[in-house]
Parts: sequence; structure tokens; C-alpha cells
Amino acid sequence: MAEILAFVLAGGRVDELSVLTFDRPKSALPFGGNYRVIDFALSNLMHARIRQVGVLSQYRSTSLITHIGNGASWDMTGRRRQLTLLPPSTGQKDSDWYKGTADAVAHNLDFIYENSPDLVLILSGDHIYRMDYRPLIQFHQEQKADVTAGFIKVPKKEAQRFGLGVMEEKEGRPGGRLVSYQEKPSEPQSQWASLTIYLFKTEVLLKILKKTHPHQEGIEFGRDIFPSLVHQSRAFGYTFSGYWGYTRTLDEYWRTHMDLFGAAPKINLKQWQIRTNLEHERIQERQPASIGPDACLDQVLLTHGCRVEGTVKRSVLFPGVQVEKGAVVEDSILFFDTIIKSGAMVKKTITDNGVKIGEKARIGGGTHVIPNRIFPYLLSSGLTVIGRNTHLPSRIQVGANCILYPFLEEDAFYSSQIPSGATIS
Repeated sequence: MAEILAFVLAGGRVDELSVLTFDRPKSALPFGGNYRVIDFALSNLMHARIRQVGVLSQYRSTSLITHIGNGASWDMTGRRRQLTLLPPSTGQKDSDWYKGTADAVAHNLDFIYENSPDLVLILSGDHIYRMDYRPLIQFHQEQKADVTAGFIKVPKKEAQRFGLGVMEEKEGRPGGRLVSYQEKPSEPQSQWASLTIYLFKTEVLLKILKKTHPHQEGIEFGRDIFPSLVHQSRAFGYTFSGYWGYTRTLDEYWRTHMDLFGAAPKINLKQWQIRTNLEHERIQERQPASIGPDACLDQVLLTHGCRVEGTVKRSVLFPGVQVEKGAVVEDSILFFDTIIKSGAMVKKTITDNGVKIGEKARIGGGTHVIPNRIFPYLLSSGLTVIGRNTHLPSRIQVGANCILYPFLEEDAFYSSQIPSGATIS
């Protein structure tokens, strides 16, 4: 196989994830109990035997840096295996922050020269999927392509949210020559959505980046480069038919977690063989999970250090979560060390690390679903989100589509009832 260098785009914050990305990039967001979102891209690279990887980090990257460590969790340490963190650094300007996906790669041309790869693979670090990149690489080489982008078919009603490619499709081939590419068009001409997976011939990528950088800031591959690149080079699309979790919004993040459940779950973490850093959040040091004699569990992903004495249904419990006797948790995602006190009821809620919900509290649910009043575009499906280390008093009632900011103490709540659609900061 050709010598390949991979870049993982992992530095961005997504406003649609609200309080969950206040102090971490989206790629470092916890997922599925023990994991982080970036684990999926890194595990895919490991399985494809791509061992030279640069992680482009920027926004509040402490959590991401701690999680990645030296790359040993993904077998990326050694003389021919290396995972390198590439945060922005001060350059000729006062602040050379990354201003777009292509701009981030352009800031690291030296990293490409040092490794002298034949091909450069550029991936988003914030999608949930299992993909072997080797057939894509083989397809790229067989077509003698300058660049190959990965695509997946999405429902027609959702197509305008994505970058879309039109391909010359031929039966029996996993893709074809790209005819056109549009970034989030108002009138979609295709249902093939970009996976934010780009495979370039190194010389082609260098030529593009040298031409556009530093003369243009805020350069994005999808918006600024691909629409014209399709007509100026041998550009191909590679089609992917497996599961792909798009977690840009709170609802999508929640729904992707719910795909872990069911008789035939769409996400099978064991079969996918996802690796993670078990030293992060002291996962490997925690005691085994404990289930009390009166506990009732139905479709629950349970992890190290959890203690369950109440009822939990269709929920993900990250390490250290405690659900006391008489408490009920349904359709929820509880991050590290969340405590649900006795008699509390929690429905369709996401809690960040260290949240405590007092005795006999009622969180989420309700018959009247009112969109969040300040951020209606973030929450309208009945989900409630609670920020890191917020402590809710006993007997408080919190409606649906509520956002509670981090680090709120019990005495910050002046009312025992927070109506649906409220934001407490």
C-alpha cells in the first residue's frame, strides 16, 4: 500500500451542542459509555494500518490532549507509528489560529514534508462510524485519481444540510467520477452527502494549499476547494453504505446513542472494535459496576464504577454514575459521576460530568413540549440538557427542552419549577 499520512480534523466547537461543548471540542465529547467521539476515526485508522497521523486541535483542547496521550491506545507509538497533536501556534501574525478545515492543514505543510507521503487522507474527528479506508485507497489508486471524497446517501429531505456530490455511477463500482459538488445547496441535485473524508495525491494537495494559503483565510475544503476542484482535476466519489452517525446537534447526538439499543442495534461497539484511552477519567481504576437487589434494568449500557439501585431503561451510564433506590431513568445519557438521588425521575435528559439531581426531583418529560425559548433551533424534541457540575435541589421540577448551564449550585434555583423551554444560566 502507498505511504499514507492522515490528518484528523478535531479542533472545532459546535454551537448546536450547547453546554456540552462549553469546555471541550466536539471530537472529545463522551460517547457510548467509555468512549470519545474521536475514538471512531482513530480506531478506523488503526484497523486500516495507517500509522502516521496528525490530530488538528484548537478549541479548548485540554480534554482532547489528555485523552489522546501518546497514541498508545490506538497502537500509534513506535519508530514507524506516530500520532502527533498539531495545535495552532503563533506565526508571522500575532495569532495564526486555524480558520477552516483546509486552512488547518495548510498551517501544517511542514508536517507533510517531514513524512513525505504518497497520499494524504483527511478525516473529520466527530462522526460515529466504522469504515475500512483501504478499499477507498484502492479505488483511488485504480482510478488514478487526484482526489477521492467519501459519500453516503441521505434522505432527500435532509440533503440540503450537507455538501453534495453528483457522480457518474456505474453498476458494480463503489463510486465514480465527480461531475459536480455543491456545499449545502438550497435546491439539492443529489442525495450523496460528503462524509468529510478526502484522499489526495500529495502533490495535488500541496499545489492547492500553496495557491490558496496564506492569501485567503477561512478556507474550507467543501465550500472553497471542492466545487472548482471537480472541474480542474481527476476527482472521484467513493460511496459508503454502512452506519454513519451525524452528531452535530443535540437531537442527533441523543438519537445516535439510542441506536446502541434494540434487538438489532445499528451500532455494535464490540464488533466495531473501537479503542479508547482507559486512563482518561480513571476508567481502568474504577470498580466493577454494582447492581442492587431491587434494581430494574432494561436496555442499559452500563460501565465501570456505576451503582444502580433504581430503575433504568434505554439509557447510557458513563463510569461512576449512581442511580439510587426508587429513582427512575429513561431514554437518557448520563456522563461521568452523575448522581441521581432516591425517588428522582429523569426522562430524555443528557447530563454532563458531575451533575447531581436531588431526591424526588422530576427532570424532563411532560405533556406540553415547548421549544427552548432562547434557542428554539437547538431544542424542540423534548430533550433536556444539564451542564457540568450543576446540582439540582430536591423536589425540583424541570420541563422538556430546557438548558441548564454548568456549575449551578442548589441555591441558584429560586423556584421549585422550571417550565419547559427555559434556559437557566
